[in-house]
Amino acid sequence: MGLIHDLGSGPIGLDTPPFIYLIEEHPEYLAVVRPVFAAMAEGILTGVTSALTLMEALVLPFRVGNTPLAEQYQAFLTRSRGLQMEPITGFVLRAAAQLRAAHNIKTPDAIQIATALLARCPVYLTNDRNLPLIPGIRILQVKSYLPPLQDRI
Repeated sequence: MGLIHDLGSGPIGLDTPPFIYLIEEHPEYLAVVRPVFAAMAEGILTGVTSALTLMEALVLPFRVGNTPLAEQYQAFLTRSRGLQMEPITGFVLRAAAQLRAAHNIKTPDAIQIATALLARCPVYLTNDRNLPLIPGIRILQVKSYLPPLQDRI
C-alpha cells in the first residue's frame, strides 16, 4: 500500500532522520516523508519525538555555522501542528535502559524508542537498519518506501 497506510492512525514515533529529510529537502527521501508531515499538519496524524531530536538535528547546523537552518529546526520541532516533542524524563531514561539491556541498542535509539513506547506509538519511523525487532512497536524504515530504482531514474 504505502507508508501512510502502514503508519495507521497513530500516534507515530519519529526518529531524527525524517525531520532532516524534510527540512533539508533530501533528494531521495523527501517524497517519502513529506506526506507524513503533511498528514500531521492537517491533523490526520500525531507525531511524537524525543527532545533528543532537537539536539541531534542542531549539531550539523551549529558545526557549520548555519544559524538560519538551526532556527528552522528549532521552530519546526517546537511549533509544528501535530507534533509532540517529549522531554527526556526519568521514566524515559529507565525505559531506555531496559531497552538497551534487552536489545543491545545504542543510547540515542533507546531514548527515541522509549519515548515512542511511553507515548503508546504502535509505529516508529526511522531509517536505522540496525534496530532489532522490539515488542510493542513496529519499526518502519523510510528507505523501504522508496519507489523501485527504475521508477526513480
